[in-house]
Amino acid sequence: MESSPESYQVFRCRLCGAPVTETFVNLGMSPLCESFVAEDGVDAMEPYYPLHALVCGECFLVQLREYVTPDDIFREYAYFSSYSSSWVAHAKAYCEDIAKRLSLGRDSLVIELASNDGYLLQHFPPLDIPCLGIEPAINVAKVAIDKGIPTITEFFGVALARKLVAEGKSADLVVGNNVLAQVPDLNDFVAGIAIVLKPEGVATLEFPHLERLIDENQFDTIYHEHFSYFSFTAIQILARRHGLKVVDVEELPTHGGSLRVHFAREGSRRTATEAVAALQARENAAGFSELGFYTGFGDKVQKTKRGILRCLSDIKDAGGRICGYGAPGKGNTLLNYCGIGPDFLDFTVDRNPYKHGRYTPGMRIPIFPVEKIDAVKPDYLFILPWNLKTEIMHQMSHIADWGGKFIVPIPSAQIVDPKKVR
Repeated sequence: MESSPESYQVFRCRLCGAPVTETFVNLGMSPLCESFVAEDGVDAMEPYYPLHALVCGECFLVQLREYVTPDDIFREYAYFSSYSSSWVAHAKAYCEDIAKRLSLGRDSLVIELASNDGYLLQHFPPLDIPCLGIEPAINVAKVAIDKGIPTITEFFGVALARKLVAEGKSADLVVGNNVLAQVPDLNDFVAGIAIVLKPEGVATLEFPHLERLIDENQFDTIYHEHFSYFSFTAIQILARRHGLKVVDVEELPTHGGSLRVHFAREGSRRTATEAVAALQARENAAGFSELGFYTGFGDKVQKTKRGILRCLSDIKDAGGRICGYGAPGKGNTLLNYCGIGPDFLDFTVDRNPYKHGRYTPGMRIPIFPVEKIDAVKPDYLFILPWNLKTEIMHQMSHIADWGGKFIVPIPSAQIVDPKKVR
């Protein structure tokens, strides 16, 4: 396993504090993946930072150094959850299920951490369940507030948790979907959850599962806005450090394969389901508690890069026209690591109007509304948010009318005929 050069200052694990020096995968230099470039900034210099994921030999947390603060990243944010129909449907199903499971009602309180534009909390008022969002991105929080969802525009941690409890706002349910990876101070964040929970309250956190990242070669889910990448093994260690216990775990298809982990206070009457022991046993058998298990992922990623570039080069050499679909954060890791710019993709499109007229960070690919696809009729549509490929392929299956096809880059480059998904 490659170690960092001696001159590269060792940093300490954000979970357990041990020195971290071992490489998981090195994706070179990359800009911040959600820092979309406005027209007047196209010729300006852009900061790049090492995208070098390391693994802790003590708690096996895969992590990046913190080159920029959350305040730099999230105070003005380009990601609005509501632009994915499947994600909103996922959130609605969760709200209805967890409300029944925990018997939530008008005397309960649901707090969502990183509540974004209200995509999830909007489903609780119709159930007559009070809720509160916490979202530091002011531009995104404003959308939720305009929907009538109470939202605090601060970062969550011990200080805010204590303030909420002092105001009588302890939670029956704390929700955190795809936020844990974006928190550099994990211990402050999870300690805050333990504080704000009622004695028999439950917290559920969803995050991409490291097992799936490795097995399915999802290297593009690594970017600076995600400081950490979690196995269930590391999550168990994190919970125990803060007086929490894992009482259930669900494996979800979202974001390429995620876990939804249910936490309760250690003193709670809640007991663990069989799923908890089963998943831990699976990770133990796979080797997640052995440093050598993480060796070789970098070689796999390099091979995938070469395959993607061969696919695109062959199409371009044959005179084909390729356009992108989507402008997600993960897509910018892929574009920058592989060196895919306007020489390969004429442009990309996105449903989020915030991104229209802007350019992707680093590679400077222009972003247009989805309707641009029908006007141009490209030969191939390169799907950057591959985790939504089923939704996108059905939405755009009409590209078959002019002979268009899809390219799915992960886990390896694959060309898909839309006639087969209609």
